Amino acid sequence: MSNLEKLNSGKVRNDWTVAEIEAVYNQPFNDLMFAAQSVHRQHFNPNEVQTSTLLSIKTGACPEDCAYCPQSGHYNTGLSKEKLMAVQEVVEKAKQAKKTGATRFCMGAAWRSPRDKDLDVVLEMVRQVKDLGLETCVTLGMLTDEQAGKLAEAGLDYYNHNLDTSPEYYEQIITTRSYDNRLDTLQNVRDAGINVCSGGIIGMGENTKDRYGLLKELANMPEHPQSVPINMLVAVPGTPLGEVEKLDEFDFIRMIATARIIMPQSYVRLSAGREDMNEQTQSLCFLAGANSIFYGEKLLTTANPEAEADAILFERLGINPEKRHHSEDEIAAEAAEFAAQAAEKATAKGKAQFYDATQVK
Repeated sequence: MSNLEKLNSGKVRNDWTVAEIEAVYNQPFNDLMFAAQSVHRQHFNPNEVQTSTLLSIKTGACPEDCAYCPQSGHYNTGLSKEKLMAVQEVVEKAKQAKKTGATRFCMGAAWRSPRDKDLDVVLEMVRQVKDLGLETCVTLGMLTDEQAGKLAEAGLDYYNHNLDTSPEYYEQIITTRSYDNRLDTLQNVRDAGINVCSGGIIGMGENTKDRYGLLKELANMPEHPQSVPINMLVAVPGTPLGEVEKLDEFDFIRMIATARIIMPQSYVRLSAGREDMNEQTQSLCFLAGANSIFYGEKLLTTANPEAEADAILFERLGINPEKRHHSEDEIAAEAAEFAAQAAEKATAKGKAQFYDATQVK
């Protein structure tokens, strides 16, 4: 077996070198796609994709200076500041997401880190959304170990906190928090027993070595992130990256495939940037091992293909939305809810058929 065959084997490792990741990324495109799909089939159904919906529960005026972000208070992007949404409003959005086929509901707030009084509201959102039978995910900025513990107690399934780029390129993108700050939050999340959702953005002016460096940081964590979103920059006018040259889509597909090979058991999410991808590019991403998407019309503040368009593409490709694996308690709760709904419909039907002769004049 050659060295490249060993690298393509799909073995779970946490000691990847930049040189090894470079070798995987730069192999002939057909070989890379074959290897990624082979690894993907070892751990996942190749014709299923996990579907999530992302809602901005608090928009704008973030104190961070992330160069790609229209929500940063440092830039004028025409985005208005909004207060934290009410719990019931979020729950209604979650119900709509479930009806359209989402199995995970993600809530994002434009904070450096949550204040305790705001976190209490988010905890209630998590509880009520989880009661709907959806997986829950939040992204709230930096977390202390105590805050992570409270989210775990509320039943949070995933916490999103992206590394964004390599440690070497990071200061070109963000100066208001350090790379170590991000790693500390992810450690607090892991210690609390919450699944980690962490990935990055490509197309921000970084070189390919920075892409290898990002993947190295993710793959060499103590445990691979359970979910790895790979974002293609959405260049928003008014941000420092608003005029960055558009990324070559083959580079993006290579990033998806490499992530699949070196983090074989993680969900690799085809995330921001899908609005600018044609169906053929998205299809190649699924072939490369992407098996999670955001489903719906908007990603926080940027456009995303509508759920109906995704459903049509899935049908053409023979892909099905992944079904959530429920616990016995959740199955029993859903069965009880279904029975209650059936009883309510039967009662309503009976009332409609009842003839009250006393009302006849």
